[in-house]
Amino acid sequence: MIRTYKFLMRPTVGQMGALAEMLRDHCSLYNAALQERRDAYRHSSRTTVRYGQQSAQLKDIRAFDPERQGRWSFSSQQATLRRLDKAFVAFFRRVKTGDKPGYPRFRSGKRFDTVEWPKDGDGCRWDATPHDPVTRLRLQGVGHVKVHQHRPVIGKVKTISVKREGRRWYVVLTAERPAPEPLPATGSVVGIDLGVANFLADSNGEFVANPRHGQKIAAKLKAAQQALSRCKRGSERRRKAVEAVARLHRKVRRQRLDHAHKTALDLVREHDFIAHEDLKIHDMSKAPVRKPDPDKSGSFLPNGAAAKAGLNRSIADAGWGVFLQMLTAKAECAGREVMAVDPRSTSRRCPEYGHTAKENRPTQETFHCVSCGHEAHADTVGALNVLRAGLVRRGAVPA
Repeated sequence: MIRTYKFLMRPTVGQMGALAEMLRDHCSLYNAALQERRDAYRHSSRTTVRYGQQSAQLKDIRAFDPERQGRWSFSSQQATLRRLDKAFVAFFRRVKTGDKPGYPRFRSGKRFDTVEWPKDGDGCRWDATPHDPVTRLRLQGVGHVKVHQHRPVIGKVKTISVKREGRRWYVVLTAERPAPEPLPATGSVVGIDLGVANFLADSNGEFVANPRHGQKIAAKLKAAQQALSRCKRGSERRRKAVEAVARLHRKVRRQRLDHAHKTALDLVREHDFIAHEDLKIHDMSKAPVRKPDPDKSGSFLPNGAAAKAGLNRSIADAGWGVFLQMLTAKAECAGREVMAVDPRSTSRRCPEYGHTAKENRPTQETFHCVSCGHEAHADTVGALNVLRAGLVRRGAVPA
C-alpha cells in the first residue's frame, strides 16, 4: 500500500536561495529537452527523440555546465526528463482518442515548482530519527533542511519531492507500508447524496452543510484580482498583487482539503459500507451549448448560460472530487467498503414502491410521490436509493 505524506520545510535564507536555483536549473533542463524534441521533429524528417536518448546525454551536459547542472542530483534530472516524456505520452494518447491534444509547453520559472527524486538515498535522504525532535531532509547541493514533521511516516520511503507553494516549501514523500489493521466493524451501512445546497445527505436523514469556502472569500478575491489588473507588468507591485491572489486561492484549497478529510473520516469511522453516486463531475460542470437563432444570423437563443455558470461555480466550490478521493483512500486504510452506483433517477424514485417520475420532485428540496403520496427531503430519498442500489450491486439483501 502506497501512502503520501506532505510536510512543511523550514529552510534557512541560504537554503531557500539554493532551492530556488535548483528549480531554475531543472526548469532549464526541461525546456532544453522540449526544444530538442521540437527541433528533431521539425528539421530531421519528423524524428522522435525518446527519454533514453536524452537521459544518455546527461553526463555530457553535467560536465559541460558543472555550475548549473553538475551540482544537482543525477537521478532528479532523470526524473525531470521522465516528466517531459510523460507529457508527450499523454499528448499522443489524447491525439489518438480525439481529445484536445494539449501539446507540451515551455515552462517559465514561475510555473515550475516541483523537483522529484525517484529513490530515497540517491541525491536525497529522509533523516527521521525516532528519538530526535528535529527531522531533516538532506538534498544534494542544498544541505540538511529542517522539516516540520507533524505525524510519523509509516513504512519505507520510496520517492521524495520538493515543492514550492508561494513562499513556502514542502516535502512530499511516498511510502510503502503494510496494510493497516481494519477498524472494528460497526454493522452500519449508509448511502450518501452529494449536492450544493447541502454538501451531502445520508440515508439516515442527516445532513452535512456546504461550507462554501470559495463563496465566502469571493469578495476578497475579486478585490485582489482587480488590484492585480491595474498593475504594470514586470513591476514589483504586480508581483506582490500576484502573491496576494495566489495566497487567497491556497487558503480556499486548504479549507476544502480540511473539510474533505474530516467529513470522510467521520463516515469511515461510523459505517462499514458506504455507497455514493458515480458522478461525472467534468461533464456536469460543462458550459451549455450555444443555440443559433434561426431568425437572426450571427445571434444565439437564450440557453441559461449565466445560471449554469453559477451552478458550475458551486460544483467546483463544493469539491466533490477531492472528497471522493479522500473517502476512497481512508476506507481502504480502515478496511471499509466504498461503492459507486449509477446516479440516474435516484432523487426521482419513490423509496416506498419504486415509482419513478420527474413530477415526484416538484422543488429542489421536496420529494412528493404522485403515485403513493410519500413525502420526504429529496436528498434523503436520493441517498436511500443510492444505498439500496449499492447493496444490490454488493450482492446483499436490499435495505
